[in-house]
Amino acid sequence: MTQTDFLYLMPLIILTVAALVNMLVVAAWRNHKIIYVITAVSFVAAFLSLFELRGITAYTIDPLFVIDSFGVFYIGLILATSLLISMLSYAYFEQREEQKEEYYILLILSTLGACTLVISTHFASLFLGLEVLSVALYSLISYLRGREHSDEAGVKYLILAAFSSAFLLFGMALVYFSLGTMSFGGIAAAITDLPTLPLLLLTGFGMMIVGIGFKLSVVPFHMWTPDVYEGAPAPVTAFIATVSKAGVLGILIRFFMEVDGFRYPTLLTIFTIVAIASMIAGNLLALMQTNVKRILAYSSISHLGYLLVAFLAGNQMGVEAITFYLVAYFITTVGAFGVVAMLSDTERDAELLEDYRSLLWRRPWTATAFTAMLLSLAGIPLTAGFVGKFYILAAGVNTQQWLLVSMLVLNSIIGLYYYIKIIAVMFQQPEAEAEPRERLRPSIYLASVGTLAVLTLLLVLVGVYPAALVDAIQNIFSSAPAFVAK
Repeated sequence: MTQTDFLYLMPLIILTVAALVNMLVVAAWRNHKIIYVITAVSFVAAFLSLFELRGITAYTIDPLFVIDSFGVFYIGLILATSLLISMLSYAYFEQREEQKEEYYILLILSTLGACTLVISTHFASLFLGLEVLSVALYSLISYLRGREHSDEAGVKYLILAAFSSAFLLFGMALVYFSLGTMSFGGIAAAITDLPTLPLLLLTGFGMMIVGIGFKLSVVPFHMWTPDVYEGAPAPVTAFIATVSKAGVLGILIRFFMEVDGFRYPTLLTIFTIVAIASMIAGNLLALMQTNVKRILAYSSISHLGYLLVAFLAGNQMGVEAITFYLVAYFITTVGAFGVVAMLSDTERDAELLEDYRSLLWRRPWTATAFTAMLLSLAGIPLTAGFVGKFYILAAGVNTQQWLLVSMLVLNSIIGLYYYIKIIAVMFQQPEAEAEPRERLRPSIYLASVGTLAVLTLLLVLVGVYPAALVDAIQNIFSSAPAFVAK
């Protein structure tokens, strides 16, 4: 590797060094605040290092990575989200007696895995990034082992991840056997003149889609996803719903755009069925839940179905719609789980609907922020979620995917019910006088309330004035060779 290679990989190097520094500090002196500061500074430093890469077209580190405007934007999105989650995590864990320092090491490693994924152009780097992300998540999910469903959630995620890795590796092996290459560029060159995919190669791609489906928790690979969301600590649940999904979606987009997989009707049919099933099953199952974390889990499944509508557009506008929707979805989802984390106590997370009854009268600002997040998830105008959903609809209409567009509209209407159900519970009149709130220490107050305030402001800002973000995304993809409109 050259000095230039190290410069372009600087965000990943900073995260690696931060994880090592945290391990050394924990070995010498356990201090939650110091470890949190090191973690937050590392995320900020990695994010700032991306400004050195702005304006690039594509820099290849053969054969594993390509650093282009797409990868830089997604790494920036992942790092910013991880920083916000680390702030929520500090407020969440500071009130608990468990040893919390190792949590931040795992958080950094998971973020490193997601960042590795979005710049990968080879099966080896893809699998390396996926395993770094997944292995750290096993421990993050079951970190609070004293919790009732913590170990169960960790084991279930371990089994799901094992299935995912098995299918993905078997699919990669079949693709390599058929084409003799594991690089995305080599695969693209090998199938350029193939009007249809041979059965063995199609099987390999199909198994890879199954492996990715488990990671994205789309139907029918969603099985234990709600159990994992319910058993994991609230900040970890936010991480699973956002950062881990961004890494996997990023590599999926890059791979399919690189090999032009949208030419093959069989693959499009598979994704169409998965998208429709995810939208319908996610929303219908969410209707039957009384646990807020499970509602948000099924909601995330349906939102992945929405994202697949733009993915199936298979062009630059579709990728732009996915990226804009991810930004809106990240703001909203981190904010929603931030409220859950803020209301949680040392015994359990605030996950039952009963925990939110009359919240407007007990914590009016928190209830207002949570209402804004839920309305954004529902796609109500003047929120970031509405603009994101409109962008996805435009991408679907532009490619005449009428079935998918109609399913998206129908399921958005269904989804409105369970979001309104939570809001209605928060707005109920209290039956008794509200208990006085426990005053938080200034550091905890700043980390939790400050983060939630920033997210709420961003949600409204993107919803009212989306043009700046849209222009930025369009400029990014117009300069990325693999994503120029075809």
